[in-house]
Amino acid sequence: MDSRERWRLVLSAPLSGPENMALDEAILESVVAGDSLPTLRLYSWEPPCLSLGYAQPYADADLGRLRKLEWGLVRRPTGGRAILHTEELTYSVAVPERHPLMVGGVLPSYQRLSRGLLAALANLSLEPEVQPAAGDSEPDRSNPICFQVSSAYEITVGGRKLIGSAQVRRRGGVLQHGSLPLSGDIGRVCAGLHFADEAQRAVAAEALRQRATTVEACLGRRLDWETAARAFAVGFGREVSLVLEDRPVSSEELRRTAELNRERYANPDWTGRL
Repeated sequence: MDSRERWRLVLSAPLSGPENMALDEAILESVVAGDSLPTLRLYSWEPPCLSLGYAQPYADADLGRLRKLEWGLVRRPTGGRAILHTEELTYSVAVPERHPLMVGGVLPSYQRLSRGLLAALANLSLEPEVQPAAGDSEPDRSNPICFQVSSAYEITVGGRKLIGSAQVRRRGGVLQHGSLPLSGDIGRVCAGLHFADEAQRAVAAEALRQRATTVEACLGRRLDWETAARAFAVGFGREVSLVLEDRPVSSEELRRTAELNRERYANPDWTGRL
């Protein structure tokens, strides 16, 4: 008898930033209600989108530059700092808060999920490492960029950060999602952020290139999204002892996604509230 736990695997078509955040939250609500299995969702973004953390100042985003670049802007339900979502594989995990992976609070759950993420990256032919939880040092809260800020159980390859993750707990559920850059210039997020002058922007972009990396830079070759997503799912599921069942998003989840998109994530009042 197979003792592995059954989860749903959702491989999403590209969506806008607000639609992606709305769908993540709609799935979480459905999982908590018992209407859907715990879910691993893998997705991408179209058009490119800058996401701000839940409590990040709106002023960190340079709206004029975002318009010129034709990048979207969204505020996540999770904490952390700004991420540019383009040429990446994004994962989200939605489970009840009582799930064994999530008991004990945020840091223990990060540690458990990091094992699945490490296995997922290893299945992409990478050699990832997880850094121990930060000690007494405080993160630089003035830094607007996620991949420039150290985090607990940070996953690196060759000493450079490769996955930026964030988690939120609400109404008996846990949502953790994270960004895995597949290719491109990791420093280009700075093009959509506010800096005092162009010299500071250039310095920040170069510092980020020294601090973080992409799958392509690590492997010396590009991986297409579908190949990366399937390999990621296999590695994650094997490590966490899951049977991942390809299942579509339900009609109720789609209805709720449209509602959340309209009322929150595509609403300027939500995005600009801080």
